[in-house]
Amino acid sequence: MLPFAGALTAKAASAVTPEATTAPKRDFFKELGVTPVINASVTMTFLSGSLMLPEVLEAINSTSYDFANLYELQDKVGAKIAEMLHCEAAMVTSGAACAMVLGTAACITGTDEQKIKMLPNLPGPRPEVIMQKSHRYLFDQAVLTTGAKIIEVEGAAAMAAAINSNTVMALFFNAAGKSSITHEEFLKVAKAKNIPTFLDAAADVPPVENLFKFQKMGFDLVTFSGGKMIRGPQSAGLLFGRKDLIAAARLNHSPHEAPIGRPMKVNKEEMFGMYAALKAYLERDHKKEWADWEQRTKTIGTKLETVPTVKTRMVVDPGPANAFPSLFVNWDRAKIKTTPKQVVAALKSGTPSIVANERDDSLIVGVVLLRPDQIDIVANRVKAILQQASA
Repeated sequence: MLPFAGALTAKAASAVTPEATTAPKRDFFKELGVTPVINASVTMTFLSGSLMLPEVLEAINSTSYDFANLYELQDKVGAKIAEMLHCEAAMVTSGAACAMVLGTAACITGTDEQKIKMLPNLPGPRPEVIMQKSHRYLFDQAVLTTGAKIIEVEGAAAMAAAINSNTVMALFFNAAGKSSITHEEFLKVAKAKNIPTFLDAAADVPPVENLFKFQKMGFDLVTFSGGKMIRGPQSAGLLFGRKDLIAAARLNHSPHEAPIGRPMKVNKEEMFGMYAALKAYLERDHKKEWADWEQRTKTIGTKLETVPTVKTRMVVDPGPANAFPSLFVNWDRAKIKTTPKQVVAALKSGTPSIVANERDDSLIVGVVLLRPDQIDIVANRVKAILQQASA
């Protein structure tokens, strides 16, 4: 299957689904020997996140022929994004992980030029960031990049006791499996001690309301990934919140030449693309999109259930990350002699290569990232594998 096989059906495609509208002049996948993948899973960075929207591609392409002053562009894009998100200030970052570095740096340095130049090697005690023990995760390494150390706490009382003169920030990982401190308690303790709060909600849309919910709660800084369900550039993200902290984060970022964020630069096309992606996401008919996702699970499920003993059901992940519908598939192992893990492997190694998931005794087929022309491809491939394994 050619990487842009959907070109011929572009007019019939969903308005929110990225598709090629013209035949590519060169097949770079083939030229470089890279296997194009159908993503029947979720928005994973190693799978290049999500597919950019047509509006994003248009923004990137149309702005690539002229130069721009990046200070001015970040000013103007940040102002528009802040307006759309109803917050004080915003900026485009190179992903949510970069936003964590910049947000932490902002809380450490403020607008102090000397501190910005010395980061992460400030003299004296290391800055401290408060986190719940159950919220520790791989991406909190971004905090450590600034030279800060993480202080683990359990419960609101312990959080209050841990805050001292070295505390610069309190970080809340929104997708943590469990919390010993609620959002409201976390904010109450931090505000009583005048400590800035940061919420990492990288993969936490849908629902669209989450873009507004946590800043309204009172978090000083919030980050979302731009390359997941917002469907902007994969290497872009959003950092927004308090005006003074965003100003400090900007000073710690490119195009300034010395700060810690210089290697995390965002090019002009990504800034324009992120703006276009957010605008399109906010203007989208989210109820219609959700109904389309549900219909996709029905379409694939109906086809799979023609195989004897196969049963399917739609499951909505409770979130807050990846809170959208997927199709769970089960079958009688005595009749169909394969496991979900083996089906996942067969899908991945087949042509086309399809990435799906498995959990416990279920095959999980993601539907939200499929192009319309890929729905039948996925359904037919899974069906063929199950039929082949039938006794």
